[in-house]
Amino acid sequence: MKSALEDLVKPVVEGLGLKFWALEHLSHGRGATLKIYIDSQERAVNVEDCATVSRQLSSVLDVEDIFLNEYILEVSSPGLNRRLFTKAHFKEFEGENIRLSLRKSYEGSKRYKGILVGLEGDEVVLQTGDEQQILFPLEHIDSANLVVKI
Repeated sequence: MKSALEDLVKPVVEGLGLKFWALEHLSHGRGATLKIYIDSQERAVNVEDCATVSRQLSSVLDVEDIFLNEYILEVSSPGLNRRLFTKAHFKEFEGENIRLSLRKSYEGSKRYKGILVGLEGDEVVLQTGDEQQILFPLEHIDSANLVVKI
């Protein structure tokens, strides 16, 4: 379903001159929440951008009748501490500080912080504070976010 939703959402977002960052589809009870993250290469995303995308997507989703029950549509910027969803995201932010949360613990911990060294195949290479490099398979990562120092 996620791939079909991306195929529907991405052209709408890009048609409005914005960059599609990612989406999350969360089911709960009889309903669902669809979170769309948008970005811009030229400027910061603002509330009007989110509202415009929301209106356009609501119309498309209603016509396509994707959801059987009620759904909530949320549109926002990925923010400064943006979540990294795809291999392209991990490649784009090589050298940056990130925070990882794993699905199951590795060496007694589910949370790691360090410098994103890059990708080796389907594994994220993270340099931790003690200069150790650890490889985490993408499928074991629950979430990964940039850590922005201000």
